[in-house]
Amino acid sequence: MADFQHQHASHCESGVMSAIVRHYGLPFSEPMAFGLASALSFAWLPFVKLGGLPLVAYRMPPKAIIRGLRKPLALDMRFETFRDPARGMARLDELLAQGKVVGLQTSVFWLPYMPEDLRFHFNAHNVLVYGRDAASGDYLLSDPVFEHPVRCAAEDLSRARFARGVLAPKGLLYYPANRPSAPDWGKAIPAAIRKTERIMLKAPLPLIGARGIERAARAVGRLPAQDKDGDVRHSKLFIGHLVRMQEEIGTGGAGFRYLYASFLEEGAELAQRPALKEFSGRLVEIGDRWREFALAAARMIRDRDPLDPPRLAAMLSERAAEERAFFTDLGRAL
Repeated sequence: MADFQHQHASHCESGVMSAIVRHYGLPFSEPMAFGLASALSFAWLPFVKLGGLPLVAYRMPPKAIIRGLRKPLALDMRFETFRDPARGMARLDELLAQGKVVGLQTSVFWLPYMPEDLRFHFNAHNVLVYGRDAASGDYLLSDPVFEHPVRCAAEDLSRARFARGVLAPKGLLYYPANRPSAPDWGKAIPAAIRKTERIMLKAPLPLIGARGIERAARAVGRLPAQDKDGDVRHSKLFIGHLVRMQEEIGTGGAGFRYLYASFLEEGAELAQRPALKEFSGRLVEIGDRWREFALAAARMIRDRDPLDPPRLAAMLSERAAEERAFFTDLGRAL
C-alpha cells in the first residue's frame, strides 16, 4: 500500500493531479495544477446533450489538466484504457501491487459513497486509488472532493470505471512513470496565462470563451416565460441545468474563477510578477457575480421570483464582457 496522504480539494481533476505531484516529491497546490494546465475556460455546446440539454462547461475538457501538466513538470503520464472490465481491474491491482498511486476516470452515478442527490450520470469524475484492503477486497480511494479517504467495493468501482454514455471512461487509469520536476516558474506561469487568454478570447469556435458565454446568454434570452404546452417547465429545466453545471459539477463557474484567482496570487510570488495579485482580486469579484447569477436563477426556478429569462441573459452578457476585459488586460500585463 502506498504511503499516501489524502487532501481535500475543490475539484476532482486538479485535486487528483496536485495530489499525484505532491506524492511523487514536488510541493504543488491545487490552484497551481489548475492554472499551470490552462484549465479555465467556457464552452457552450448545444449539439452535445446531457439529459437532452446542451453541454455547458466552465473549464477545459476532461483530462486537459492531466495532459496540460506533462510539459511544464516534465511529467511522463501513462494512460491506459480497456475493453474488458476484468482486464482493467486486474491491471489496477497490478499497479497497486507495485506501490503506485493510480488515477481513475469514473462515473459519479455508480460510486456508492456519493450522496444520493449528487449521484447522476456524469462520467468524468477523477479519483485516486492508493491501496486495497486485503480482508474485504475494498479499494482505498482518495476522492478529492471528500474530506476523508473513502472505500469502494470492487464491483462498484468496476461499474463506475466502465459506465457507458457521454464521456464514457472506458476503464481509463493513469499514473506517472517518473518524478515531476519544478519548472522555471518565471517562464511557465506567463506561458500558461497566455494560453488561457487565447482560449478565452481567440478560440476559433465562437462557442468557446467569452463568445461562448454570449451564445449561452442569447439561448437563455430566447426561453419563454409564459406557460404554453409546458414551455415554462422546459425553461426552468434549461436554467436549472445551467446552474447545476455551474455550481455542482466540480467547482463550477464561480468556483473555477476562484481557483484561477488563487493560481494568479500564488503565481505572483513564484514568477515574481506582483501585478498578478491585483488580477487575482479582480477575478474573485467576477466569480462573485457568477454566484449572483446562480442565485437569481435558482430563485426563479423555485418560484421565489418571477421567471425572467431576459434578466438572466443580461447577467450572462455582463459576465462575458467582464471576462473579455479581464483577459485582455491580463494579457497586456505580461
